Amino acid sequence: MTHLGTVEIESERLLLRRFVEDDIPVAFRNWTSDEKVTEFLRWPTHADVSVTKTVIKGWIENYSRNDFYQWAIVLKETGEPVGGISVVNIDERIDMVNIGYCIGSKWWHRGITSEAFSLIIPFLFDEVKVNRIQSHHDPNNPNSGKVMQKCGLKYEGTLRQADWSNKGIVDACTYSLLAEDYRQ
Repeated sequence: MTHLGTVEIESERLLLRRFVEDDIPVAFRNWTSDEKVTEFLRWPTHADVSVTKTVIKGWIENYSRNDFYQWAIVLKETGEPVGGISVVNIDERIDMVNIGYCIGSKWWHRGITSEAFSLIIPFLFDEVKVNRIQSHHDPNNPNSGKVMQKCGLKYEGTLRQADWSNKGIVDACTYSLLAEDYRQ
């Protein structure tokens, strides 16, 4: 893979960019303090903005690494982030990345997450040269799977008790898109 780090990517409606310190109170207000958002995630709802501050400052520090991919999902009409999308795991042996995402519940069912995911796919295949993009979701969170399907990822199966979240040990529905499928 040819790692390039978190670069700006945009569409008519969205800007995917690096987080900045000014995003901390906005992220807390828009999604990190939202219990609906964190229900199926691995990190707990942020009870205080100081938790969001610690997380985002860590991301900002990691932007110096060219193998770190963490985008703020910004609605151009408001100029503020409503969520995030990132490469949560990299396996260099098989040129694979695993994608994670979340947005504030106020913005659910508007196609924002699918659009953000669709924007990073060409970047990851064409520029970073990944061979496999994959993502997982809890079967009790089917809307996350719908995002993956809209982005062209194929369902590969459900791994029993193969993941964990705020719900405890959970099954993992696995989806992927291969470079050869993307290029066809």
